Amino acid sequence: MQIERDDARQRYVASDDGTPAGELTFEVEEGTIRLLHTGVAPDAEGQGVGSDLARRALDDARRDGVRVDPRCEFVAGFIDRNPEYAGLVQDR
Repeated sequence: MQIERDDARQRYVASDDGTPAGELTFEVEEGTIRLLHTGVAPDAEGQGVGSDLARRALDDARRDGVRVDPRCEFVAGFIDRNPEYAGLVQDR
């Protein structure tokens, strides 16, 4: 699975040998990345695509030193299941 960040379209895109498998949309503002929506292609469901997208976005946020606002329920759940990312979440 390849994950690419597309800043122009504000999304992470997952593909498997060139076939689109999913995307995670985002917005960046003042040191925070808002993770908005995760979508996975029907034929890629259950293969960890959503988790791969969330992990990449969160790893990038950690590397870039930005806070995370997980508006996407999937990403919020991923953070709950992977507490090593909890420190990235902005205070509300």
